[in-house]
Amino acid sequence: MRWLIAVALFALVGCKQQPSEKQQQAAEGAGSAAPAAKKLVIGFSQVGAESAWRTAETKSIRGEAEKRGVELKFADAQGKQANQINALTSFIAQKVDAIVLAPVVETGWESVLMQAKEANIPVILVDRGIKVSDESLYTTLIASDFVEEGRMAAEWLAKKTNGKANIFELQGTTGAAPAIDRKKGFEEALKKYPEMVILKSQSADFTRAKGKEVMEAFIKSDREKIQAVYAHNDDMALGAIQALEEAGMNPGKDVTLISIDGVKGAFEAMVAGKLNATVECNPLMGPIVFDTITKVKAGEKVPKFIQSKDQLFEQSTAAQVISTREY
Repeated sequence: MRWLIAVALFALVGCKQQPSEKQQQAAEGAGSAAPAAKKLVIGFSQVGAESAWRTAETKSIRGEAEKRGVELKFADAQGKQANQINALTSFIAQKVDAIVLAPVVETGWESVLMQAKEANIPVILVDRGIKVSDESLYTTLIASDFVEEGRMAAEWLAKKTNGKANIFELQGTTGAAPAIDRKKGFEEALKKYPEMVILKSQSADFTRAKGKEVMEAFIKSDREKIQAVYAHNDDMALGAIQALEEAGMNPGKDVTLISIDGVKGAFEAMVAGKLNATVECNPLMGPIVFDTITKVKAGEKVPKFIQSKDQLFEQSTAAQVISTREY
């Protein structure tokens, strides 16, 4: 009897089906998870936080990085090129996958960008261009056409004032691309209007405080001559409005004001009747920045200049669209 039981057990063991080669491979694969995709690490050197526009751009890029699971190394330059060069040098040493740069000024980038190129790290410029002897030092520029923004502002102002006005100009940071180009476009368009005259033009560094300070100086020296104000950004215009009001003047009525950026504060000023118009310069660049980086890392060729579309908003329509403003 014991002999029969042993034979039966031996038969059961011998007849047990062995796993196939595919089944063995599947079992081995299940024991070790597939390696996770490498997380992108991007360095972002920002000019600073000098305006609502700049803050909105930073928020957009940071938010998109978080949404896509990208590790973003952020550096605020506080308006100083030396800080940006130090940040880029650090990004290169950390071997980031790409660098996003909003340059403080146009020149002085050759050396550090050559280091990035030698390290095979693509550099994406945002909202401001640079001047270099070798354009291969950066991959692309994502920005508005600042010259066209200046032209749009001049054409609107000429139409608003019937081609005759004394203009006081608040320029952006000296040497910055938007300051250079917005002035250039404005002056080019005014050539058609000989009675549109820029009486005074001074830098106010793209800040509200400086805009107020420079406008106060204009009022002190030329109060009776001020008919129109052209500001290279909304924050300077808002500072100018404050100075005009404190001097007992009536911005938006006695003085025609136009600025550039299209931040919500400008729309609020238009609704209040204090700012006459603003030319939009969209700062919500996060999606296009990371779409571009994805293409570049995949080996795709991207245009050297990717242009954002701008439009002009007037006081008469501000109340209708202010609720749609995201920044």
